Amino acid sequence: MRKLYTNYISNFQGLSREIWLLSLVTFINRAGAMVIPFLSLYLVNAKGFSLPQVGWIMSCFGLGSLAGTWVGGRLTDTIGFYKVIVLSLLLGGLGFIGLQYLDNFYSLCLGIFTVIFLADSYRPAIFVACDAYSKPENITRSIALIRLAINLGFSIGPVIGGIIIAGINYSALFWIDGITCVLASGLLFFILKPKKVSTDEIPEPKIKEGLPPYKNGLYLLFFLIMVLNSIMFIQYFSVMPLYYAKAHFLSEDLIGALLFLNGALIVIFEMPLVGWLERIKLSKTMATFWGVVFLALSFVVLNISEWTGILLIGMILMTIGEMVGSPFSNALALSMAPKGRKGSYMGLYSMSFSLSHIIGHNSGMNLVDTFGFNTTWNVMFATLILVAALTLLLYRLLRKSPTITSY
Repeated sequence: MRKLYTNYISNFQGLSREIWLLSLVTFINRAGAMVIPFLSLYLVNAKGFSLPQVGWIMSCFGLGSLAGTWVGGRLTDTIGFYKVIVLSLLLGGLGFIGLQYLDNFYSLCLGIFTVIFLADSYRPAIFVACDAYSKPENITRSIALIRLAINLGFSIGPVIGGIIIAGINYSALFWIDGITCVLASGLLFFILKPKKVSTDEIPEPKIKEGLPPYKNGLYLLFFLIMVLNSIMFIQYFSVMPLYYAKAHFLSEDLIGALLFLNGALIVIFEMPLVGWLERIKLSKTMATFWGVVFLALSFVVLNISEWTGILLIGMILMTIGEMVGSPFSNALALSMAPKGRKGSYMGLYSMSFSLSHIIGHNSGMNLVDTFGFNTTWNVMFATLILVAALTLLLYRLLRKSPTITSY
């Protein structure tokens, strides 16, 4: 038992103080992010919108995320990641507080677009911060630690959120989400001063090397893989909660508990798993491939049985795919980015997730509305098999590339 504990702790050694501080801020931010996993339920139950209307509102969520990550990536390359992170947390938090006061369809579309635009400019900045504060051999583990903080917060948030909905109302979620974002911004401002950043971080060279991301054919293939994979993944945060409620009759607190399982498994197992995969020298691209495979399995098992326990199996399979695929796909994106363009490359990488929100929620809601849940899960599975094949193609092309040594 002591050896297991020692091996677990060893996965966290060697990471910089700044990475730990950013992880703490990220945890505080994500612990309050209770609105997102319950947003589709809020729009249906509290606001009375139809599934197609919810799909369009969630598409505005994706458009805001797309614009925010693009602008965030560009700003990161110009004014630096520190200012982008602080402003994103502060303004996004204030936006979440105001979102609860919007009632009609069009105001909610505009409001959600604006709030997510502000909040998701955080994404490329935090990845570049990981690169700046990490030794090359620690980048994947630094990203995994940030993800651990995200998932530790996210595992706590839905449980508390479900209890708050059951015991108080949806409005309290918006207040808590907004306040925690503002607190995270203030904490970062006080514990990681701009002077400290300018002293410690490795500055990006003024001369940009290599191609911009939208002219890099291999990176565009990787981007396509990430978009398609993310479209499937985000179903777990819009269509899947509705499936739990409508097909298996779970209450909000039980749905929160299922989402807690995802975060708890990541907190316990992701760092040791990443450390083990690095020790056996699994390439970043092949780790991404296996992440896609496990995500595909998480959908197809839902059609095997109507037993409610199958939801646990699906959640575990999805979580394994996330633990294997996400840290390594992040690291792969960074390794493909030339010097001086990391913000732009990570901005485009983050935009893949944003695009998935534009396409995924709307298509998922309409698929369910037209064909039902079972057919929707089969479509997801078939699409992910295609994505897995594209990932193998990318692996072969990267092995032949003379400019990319880490793939």
